[in-house]
Amino acid sequence: MTFPQIAPRTLVLTAFFLAIGGSGGALASFVGTPMPWMLGALVASGLVSRFAPERHWDGYGFQMGFRTFFVGLIGVMIGTQVTPDLAALAPDLPLTLGALFVFVPLAHFTNMTIFRRLGGFDRATAFYAATPGGLMESIFMGESAGADIRTLTIQQFLRIILVVTILPLGLSLWTGQAVGSSAGLSNGPQDPVDLGSLALIAVTAILGLQIGRRVRLPAAQLTGPLLLAALATLTGALDLHLPFWLIATAQLVIGTSLGMRFQGIDAALLRRSIALSLVSVSAMLLIGGTFALILHTATGIEALHLLIAYAPGGVAEMSLVALSLAASPALVSLHHVTRILITVVEMPLAARVLRLRAEDL
Repeated sequence: MTFPQIAPRTLVLTAFFLAIGGSGGALASFVGTPMPWMLGALVASGLVSRFAPERHWDGYGFQMGFRTFFVGLIGVMIGTQVTPDLAALAPDLPLTLGALFVFVPLAHFTNMTIFRRLGGFDRATAFYAATPGGLMESIFMGESAGADIRTLTIQQFLRIILVVTILPLGLSLWTGQAVGSSAGLSNGPQDPVDLGSLALIAVTAILGLQIGRRVRLPAAQLTGPLLLAALATLTGALDLHLPFWLIATAQLVIGTSLGMRFQGIDAALLRRSIALSLVSVSAMLLIGGTFALILHTATGIEALHLLIAYAPGGVAEMSLVALSLAASPALVSLHHVTRILITVVEMPLAARVLRLRAEDL
């Protein structure tokens, strides 16, 4: 992992938006919202980037290398949760992973119908905006197919933002208490983590990132550190504890980077896009919840874990939700990586079929 030279203005603006996100996270934590450091940071940075004058940060974008490092830390955190108990779920994994081959095209077709009928999108924009994963691949392929790239990008980012907002809030209403703040750590070690352990966590993240990219792992920024930490944990080479403040910091960075996506979006377009995304995300969560209940009945795996595994958010974001809820984060991450792989394969195949049908008509 390389650390390029960053202009002083960029460093100052990154620190500024992280401070804004931190203020929002602290307020959300005080109020007692679910996933406070992620959602509070998302809302605070989103409001500032959308409504404050842009002249002071014109041309600035949140430093994705910084975000990538924290995604790597999330991978390490998940890897330390991989225990021999996970092997007990192995007989059920072919069923739960195999069901994704049905979930992905079903969610994709449902979304496409929503964007075509309710949004009035053209076929290419509706098709690539509707994918339940593979954000960057959807944007790249959609641009090549002539989709409205601005609308497509907004809808894809709103999918992730709304899933990580709606799911914790919904679970809080369901359970009657705020979830996702420190629930996942309540049973873990609470002793202070020394500098040596923090250094090991950082080194594992950086080395895992390099390995993941070198061997071209899917979602390498997460899966590389995850697999390296899991190997080290299972072999006893490392015994890394997870301080709550580190997970809260990861939530803060991810939330702030998501909130920055609202920068420069027209108010009318934003309102329309959010309305469509609410319908789209609700439909996908309903489909995912149905799969979770069916698979829970068939396998006995907790329905909550399966719901998070089938919620169509980003890999890093949903892994953070799983970590915070102690909802088998390794299991959840495996399903999300598989969902993205299936989506990336399904996209060109489905596009080819739709083009052939269009020509036949």
